[in-house]
Amino acid sequence: MTRYLITSALPYANGPIHFGQVIGAYLPADCYVRALRLRGEEACFVCGADEHGVAITIGAEAEESSYEDYVARWRDQAKETFDRLGIEFDVWSGTSVSPFHAEMSREFFRRLDENGYLIRRASEQFYCPKDEMFLADRYVTGTCYVCGHDQARGDECPKCGTWLEALRLEVPRCKVCGTSPERRQTTHWYLDLPKLRDDGIGPWFEDHPWKGNVKAFVGAMLKDLQPRPITRDMKWGIPVPEELLGTLAEGEPDKVLYVWFDAPIGYVSFTREWAEARGEPEAWKDFWRSPDTRLVHFIGKDNIPFHCLIFPSMLFGVKQDYVMPWAVPAMEFYNLQGRKFSTSGNWTIAPDEHFTRYDSEATRFYLLSSAPETSDSEWSWGEFQSCVNASLADTIGNLVTRVLRFVAKHFDGQLPALAPALEDEVRASLLEHSGPFADPVDDILAFRFRRATQTLIANAAVGNVYIDREAPWALRKSDPERAGAVLFGACQWIAWIARWMVPFMPTRAQEIWEMLGGSGPVAAATTDGVPTAANWRLLPAGTALGAITSPFEKLEDATIQAEVAALEARAGN
Repeated sequence: MTRYLITSALPYANGPIHFGQVIGAYLPADCYVRALRLRGEEACFVCGADEHGVAITIGAEAEESSYEDYVARWRDQAKETFDRLGIEFDVWSGTSVSPFHAEMSREFFRRLDENGYLIRRASEQFYCPKDEMFLADRYVTGTCYVCGHDQARGDECPKCGTWLEALRLEVPRCKVCGTSPERRQTTHWYLDLPKLRDDGIGPWFEDHPWKGNVKAFVGAMLKDLQPRPITRDMKWGIPVPEELLGTLAEGEPDKVLYVWFDAPIGYVSFTREWAEARGEPEAWKDFWRSPDTRLVHFIGKDNIPFHCLIFPSMLFGVKQDYVMPWAVPAMEFYNLQGRKFSTSGNWTIAPDEHFTRYDSEATRFYLLSSAPETSDSEWSWGEFQSCVNASLADTIGNLVTRVLRFVAKHFDGQLPALAPALEDEVRASLLEHSGPFADPVDDILAFRFRRATQTLIANAAVGNVYIDREAPWALRKSDPERAGAVLFGACQWIAWIARWMVPFMPTRAQEIWEMLGGSGPVAAATTDGVPTAANWRLLPAGTALGAITSPFEKLEDATIQAEVAALEARAGN
């Protein structure tokens, strides 16, 4: 039996989540998991905060906060954003608090070492004599030796995007005190990526089907791989196994696992945490060590190297039959009104403020409809308004309210009867003559989220075409039996629309289902993809309708104009 293990890139516990990150890794994954479950598939959705690393120590020290309190605050804030958007993980944890994470990370380190995939090497590193500490890459700033940008970090240039070697920075400075550091010898362990490539990762990657952007990105990296350091001279992080620390020379500083090494192991340790909470402590192995598992990583473009090369190398190198990624539907970048999201530059949308004014379900749908699947895309306030007004309010909302209010007023608030003599005619009119329709789940499972939203709206338009053509309001007095039959068909179609809405807007889907009088979760109404002659009736005649409300409210021009003006004012434009 195939089972699905779904992960979203662990959000770094060093700042708030913005919508660019939401659509990059979290909302598509939630949509995908809900689609799988509509089809009756088994899925486990794993995520948690990435809570080690230099950026966190710098942020916490600047606030004079403990590292533990600092990451807990950002972990909780990220989860609040996900909750507001209806993103539901099977397990949510953090790399500094998961009860299994530290030991599992050390075990990965040990096994990679035993299997000959780690290199121990003494090298020079910057040391700040004023602060009396070795400077991990992000504690160093300087001028990029590739493009000349004078605010480059020790690991990466934010301007040209090049991965950098800290020792090659021009005019290096200690990020803490601003003084010039000196070079000193220290010992670290490196992951031998060239050996892992030659032992199996290279052929595995070449033979695997990937999205075009993933294939090109990693294919180029494979040609010029270098061993990558996996330890750091720091106090905050997971300590290197004690038996290996004991082999170092006296006076060597504390060694912890580099954050990029321990973070993806969080997918494994969090799954084990989930299994333990279920009372099935070994169940995590069914997902991570079974050939029946399909491992799907939802990530943004900047995480492609780690999830398509480095983490698979780690899984391969421990030699414990871990599954390899089955799909990595990496998103491109998502911008805001023509510019990159920037929390520090106030070019962002604060989720907590956004959800006091706008429907979170409509926000989910718009984000998915504008997802950066194959190229960069953006949040546009004008397009958000158009999506809400035209697609949601006018197409779905209008169909729901005009049909159900008419039924409530003229048919005693119950689904009308369908005369047997009219059944074939109504079914044919609805399913065969109203226009094309398809199951959005097919698109979602192919990672075509934008197309899936278009399919949903097209299906809702089919219902509007049907009701306009059949005009039950004109039949009510002259042929009430036929009017009731037409409305019965329209209500069934609305039920199918609610079912199709589940991956995109789960709360609104349930509300529409309950307006129709449906009981239980709409997601359980059927596992069929599209209505057919055999299954098109989801609710029986005589079902009492629930309270009817407008599913979506339109957005006024003035409201949208005010948002754009406020955004530009915050950014100082």
